[in-house]
Amino acid sequence: MGAKPLSVIALDVGGTGIKGLVQTADGTELASCARPTPVTEGVEAVLAEIIDSVRTLRAEAAEQSEAVAIGVICPGHVDAESGMALYSANIGWRDIPLADLLSRQIGVPAYIGHDVRAAGLAEATHGAARSVAEALYVQIGTGIAGAVISGGKVLAGAAYLAGEIGHIPVVPGGEECACGQRGCTETYASASALARRYRSAAATAEPISAPEVLARIDEDPIARTVFDCAVTALGRALVTYTLLMDPELIVIGGGLSLAGQTLLSPLAAELAAGLAWRPAPRLVAGDFGADAGRIGAALLAWRGVGVPA
Repeated sequence: MGAKPLSVIALDVGGTGIKGLVQTADGTELASCARPTPVTEGVEAVLAEIIDSVRTLRAEAAEQSEAVAIGVICPGHVDAESGMALYSANIGWRDIPLADLLSRQIGVPAYIGHDVRAAGLAEATHGAARSVAEALYVQIGTGIAGAVISGGKVLAGAAYLAGEIGHIPVVPGGEECACGQRGCTETYASASALARRYRSAAATAEPISAPEVLARIDEDPIARTVFDCAVTALGRALVTYTLLMDPELIVIGGGLSLAGQTLLSPLAAELAAGLAWRPAPRLVAGDFGADAGRIGAALLAWRGVGVPA
């Protein structure tokens, strides 16, 4: 009987959910999980849930493979080199030595990264931006963030904060953002902003999701106005990025990318209209959708142990 194939355990830890998988080097998925993030129970509960997720995934795939590394991604301010999760408003932690904690608990090397940069890495390596040297990956979900792809590599920046396109101010004196600025892109164009701004404009407490707002835009003038404002805001941010970085391609990911041409067509038109003297970059949906993060987390783990994947 031959040796079992090697595998890595990958987790995408968000403010609302934890998604994980066990993957072999050829991309085969051996196990997966999805569970809520217990943010309301505190940081220790979140860390315990992460450790339990890793242990559960490892056990489920133990007969099929040998896990050699862990890759974990999370939102906020992440120092991948030191393995520190420095700050996340969504999760509520600060200065967590996450890589070291996981490595000690599980007994294999652990590597951490920023959630959106990891998703961008997945799209740049195997997805919509593969073989493209200059690109931008934009993830639209509860917030908005980007992964700067230049020279075929995902850039972290001097303070590990590259790609914060959601906090480019696009409406002077506009709505206050949770970051403390006014008029930020994600205050108008994120999934949570679409739902919040619809409820506010409609003067209703009716629960509604961003996809439901999009589904109403042809018949509900409030939904149309909220959507048009979102497209304008995001388009302005993409114009700013394009003028600074000259990407060949912009990839839209996250939950709202599933809207397809309902979002992409007007957004492409807005981007082109803001670039009167130069051509606009191509605008496409990502290949991996909501799975981009954990695929990127697996790539971080494989690269950490020196295995091409």
